[in-house]
Amino acid sequence: MNTIRIGLLGTGHLGKIHLKLLKQIPAFELVGFYDQDEATRQQVSADFEVPAFDDLDAMLAQVEAVDIVTPTTTHFELATKVMHAGKHVFVEKPLTQNLEEAEGLLRLAEEYPELVTQVGHVERFNPAFLSINDIELNPMFLEGHRLALYNPRGTDVSVVLDLMIHDIDVVLSLIKSPVANVSASGVAVVSETPDIANARIEFENGAVANLTASRMSVKNMRRLRMFQPATYLAVDFLEKKTEIFRLADMDEEITSPMKFEINTGKETKYLVYELPEVKEVNAIKMELEEFNASIRENKSVRVPFKAGYESLKVAHQIIDSIRILSEKVL
Repeated sequence: MNTIRIGLLGTGHLGKIHLKLLKQIPAFELVGFYDQDEATRQQVSADFEVPAFDDLDAMLAQVEAVDIVTPTTTHFELATKVMHAGKHVFVEKPLTQNLEEAEGLLRLAEEYPELVTQVGHVERFNPAFLSINDIELNPMFLEGHRLALYNPRGTDVSVVLDLMIHDIDVVLSLIKSPVANVSASGVAVVSETPDIANARIEFENGAVANLTASRMSVKNMRRLRMFQPATYLAVDFLEKKTEIFRLADMDEEITSPMKFEINTGKETKYLVYELPEVKEVNAIKMELEEFNASIRENKSVRVPFKAGYESLKVAHQIIDSIRILSEKVL
């Protein structure tokens, strides 16, 4: 198997996780990493036994692909440099800090169609979410809660870009219809940007998603509930568990032992409770492996720059809605 020479940018908390996982993927040859802080370079290089570059151009000259795990404010500049150098690029979410930068990266992706460009929306690879891949989904109402204990890391951006964007991306991947309207409210409790937010996203096909994100919670929660005709699904991204309740005809062969007769008012059906098999996978490792396979096999990725842009677009609509509402209150 031909290996892909890769380099990593940024060795903060998440960058170190990526560094560790890249070493575990045989299809990658981890050439080294670059971090602008010299003390960090020396420490991480010693801890992970990976070469550190003190010059980004020097690293780019030796790699075929780059994994960018730096602050969001640097994504546009670094991804632009990497793509102009002709290297495949993986960028952690969110794609950029604003839509203008995201549009710039989309244009670059069109300019360099031979390059694989992927965004790190990791919940697409969450084993609980993967467990419903084979189910026909047409959700018309979705309700998501993503709650976290307060952590100063990440508070340089709104909770919408820090946490809610995960669920925005998942929802957009499920509902194949344009967004018709976005409304939201939020409060900055201890940060300068909203720490808790609630958004209502309406789609042209009539579907609605109600999302709540908070980094001021007393407990962690990452759940998405979906409702569609005859089916209710609950995906727990934190506990890696999925539950399904669905209606079934009385003559249907049902393997689940959890079934109950229910009168719908017109006829009697089974209410069936199912727990899909959730396979144990490392979501970050899996998305990096897909990045590698897409390069080697010249195939599309699950979360291209376009998907990252669409999620960012809705996120900024939510942020703007919160801002407008706050100005009215003041």
